[in-house]
Amino acid sequence: MSKANLLDRRAVVAELLRDRKGAFAVGGLGASTYDIAAAGDHDRNFYLWGGMGGAVMIGLGLALAQPTLPVVVITGDGEMLMGMGSLATVALQQPKNLSIIVLDNEAYGETGGQASHTGGTADLVGVAKAAESPIAARSAR
Repeated sequence: MSKANLLDRRAVVAELLRDRKGAFAVGGLGASTYDIAAAGDHDRNFYLWGGMGGAVMIGLGLALAQPTLPVVVITGDGEMLMGMGSLATVALQQPKNLSIIVLDNEAYGETGGQASHTGGTADLVGVAKAAESPIAARSAR
Protein backbone atom coordinates (compact mmCIF):
# COMPACT_ATOMS: atom_id res chain seq x y z
CA MET A 1 0.00 0.00 0.00
CA SER A 2 1.29 3.42 -0.89
CA LYS A 3 1.29 6.05 1.85
CA ALA A 4 1.07 8.62 -0.97
CA ASN A 5 -2.39 7.30 -1.86
CA LEU A 6 -4.29 8.14 1.32
CA LEU A 7 -7.99 8.99 1.12
CA ASP A 8 -10.19 11.12 3.33
CA ARG A 9 -12.35 8.34 4.75
CA ARG A 10 -15.22 10.63 5.81
CA ALA A 11 -15.44 12.05 2.28
CA VAL A 12 -15.25 8.55 0.76
CA VAL A 13 -18.05 7.19 2.99
CA ALA A 14 -20.21 10.28 2.40
CA GLU A 15 -19.84 9.79 -1.36
CA LEU A 16 -20.61 6.06 -1.11
CA LEU A 17 -23.83 6.78 0.77
CA ARG A 18 -24.86 9.95 -1.10
CA ASP A 19 -27.33 8.18 -3.42
CA ARG A 20 -27.93 5.10 -1.29
CA LYS A 21 -31.38 4.30 -2.77
CA GLY A 22 -32.63 2.49 0.33
CA ALA A 23 -29.43 0.54 0.99
CA PHE A 24 -28.64 -0.74 4.45
CA ALA A 25 -25.26 0.51 5.70
CA VAL A 26 -23.48 -1.61 8.30
CA GLY A 27 -20.57 0.06 10.06
CA GLY A 28 -17.75 -1.91 11.57
CA LEU A 29 -16.33 -1.24 14.99
CA GLY A 30 -15.47 2.38 15.71
CA ALA A 31 -14.31 4.81 13.03
CA SER A 32 -16.33 3.38 10.14
CA THR A 33 -19.48 3.65 12.24
CA TYR A 34 -18.62 7.30 12.98
CA ASP A 35 -18.02 7.81 9.24
CA ILE A 36 -21.48 6.44 8.38
CA ALA A 37 -23.13 8.59 11.07
CA ALA A 38 -21.25 11.68 9.82
CA ALA A 39 -22.69 11.05 6.34
CA GLY A 40 -26.15 11.44 7.87
CA ASP A 41 -28.19 9.36 10.27
CA HIS A 42 -30.61 7.07 8.48
CA ASP A 43 -33.09 4.43 9.64
CA ARG A 44 -31.18 1.84 7.59
CA ASN A 45 -27.83 2.53 9.25
CA PHE A 46 -26.66 -0.27 11.53
CA TYR A 47 -23.99 0.99 13.90
CA LEU A 48 -21.87 -1.84 15.28
CA TRP A 49 -20.34 -1.42 18.72
CA GLY A 50 -18.49 -3.97 20.81
CA GLY A 51 -18.56 -6.73 18.20
CA MET A 52 -15.15 -6.57 16.50
CA GLY A 53 -15.08 -8.86 13.50
CA GLY A 54 -18.86 -9.10 13.11
CA ALA A 55 -19.73 -6.43 10.54
CA VAL A 56 -19.52 -8.68 7.46
CA MET A 57 -21.61 -11.42 9.06
CA ILE A 58 -24.27 -8.90 10.13
CA GLY A 59 -24.25 -7.53 6.59
CA LEU A 60 -24.57 -11.04 5.19
CA GLY A 61 -27.54 -11.75 7.45
CA LEU A 62 -29.27 -8.57 6.29
CA ALA A 63 -28.48 -9.34 2.63
CA LEU A 64 -29.95 -12.84 2.91
CA ALA A 65 -33.01 -11.64 4.83
CA GLN A 66 -33.67 -8.75 2.42
CA PRO A 67 -32.48 -10.02 -0.99
CA THR A 68 -34.13 -7.20 -2.95
CA LEU A 69 -32.36 -4.44 -0.98
CA PRO A 70 -28.69 -3.48 -1.27
CA VAL A 71 -26.48 -3.93 1.79
CA VAL A 72 -23.17 -2.11 2.15
CA VAL A 73 -20.69 -3.08 4.86
CA ILE A 74 -18.14 -0.36 5.57
CA THR A 75 -15.40 -1.42 7.92
CA GLY A 76 -11.71 -1.03 8.67
CA ASP A 77 -8.74 -3.30 8.19
CA GLY A 78 -8.43 -4.18 11.89
CA GLU A 79 -12.07 -5.21 12.16
CA MET A 80 -11.85 -7.15 8.88
CA LEU A 81 -8.72 -8.98 10.06
CA MET A 82 -10.70 -10.17 13.10
CA GLY A 83 -13.41 -11.58 10.83
CA MET A 84 -11.50 -12.94 7.82
CA GLY A 85 -13.38 -16.22 7.99
CA SER A 86 -16.56 -14.35 7.16
CA LEU A 87 -15.23 -13.80 3.63
CA ALA A 88 -15.40 -17.56 3.03
CA THR A 89 -18.98 -17.66 4.31
CA VAL A 90 -19.96 -14.79 2.01
CA ALA A 91 -18.34 -16.68 -0.86
CA LEU A 92 -20.48 -19.74 -0.15
CA GLN A 93 -23.69 -17.70 -0.02
CA GLN A 94 -22.90 -15.40 -2.99
CA PRO A 95 -25.43 -12.68 -2.13
CA LYS A 96 -25.83 -10.38 -5.13
CA ASN A 97 -26.94 -7.47 -2.96
CA LEU A 98 -23.93 -7.32 -0.59
CA SER A 99 -20.93 -5.03 -0.97
CA ILE A 100 -17.99 -5.02 1.45
CA ILE A 101 -15.78 -1.95 1.64
CA VAL A 102 -12.65 -2.03 3.76
CA LEU A 103 -11.05 1.31 4.61
CA ASP A 104 -7.47 0.20 5.21
CA ASN A 105 -5.21 2.59 7.10
CA GLU A 106 -2.82 -0.17 8.25
CA ALA A 107 -3.65 0.56 11.90
CA TYR A 108 -5.82 -0.58 14.79
CA GLY A 109 -7.34 2.86 15.27
CA GLU A 110 -9.67 2.00 18.13
CA THR A 111 -6.94 0.63 20.38
CA GLY A 112 -4.26 3.26 19.94
CA GLY A 113 -3.12 3.18 16.33
CA GLN A 114 -0.87 0.15 16.50
CA ALA A 115 0.24 -1.15 13.10
CA SER A 116 -2.12 -3.76 11.66
CA HIS A 117 -1.04 -6.75 9.61
CA THR A 118 -2.12 -5.06 6.38
CA GLY A 119 0.93 -2.81 6.69
CA GLY A 120 3.04 -5.95 6.50
CA THR A 121 2.15 -9.17 4.75
CA ALA A 122 -1.64 -9.46 5.08
CA ASP A 123 -3.48 -8.83 1.80
CA LEU A 124 -7.23 -8.59 2.42
CA VAL A 125 -8.03 -8.30 -1.27
CA GLY A 126 -5.96 -11.44 -1.92
CA VAL A 127 -7.80 -13.30 0.86
CA ALA A 128 -11.16 -12.20 -0.54
CA LYS A 129 -10.20 -13.22 -4.07
CA ALA A 130 -9.01 -16.62 -2.86
CA ALA A 131 -12.37 -17.11 -1.10
CA GLU A 132 -14.22 -15.68 -4.13
CA SER A 133 -15.87 -13.01 -1.94
CA PRO A 134 -16.90 -9.56 -3.12
CA ILE A 135 -14.66 -6.96 -1.49
CA ALA A 136 -13.25 -3.54 -2.23
CA ALA A 137 -10.24 -2.13 -0.41
CA ARG A 138 -8.48 1.20 -0.66
CA SER A 139 -6.07 3.07 1.55
CA ALA A 140 -7.92 5.52 3.77
CA ARG A 141 -7.21 7.61 6.81
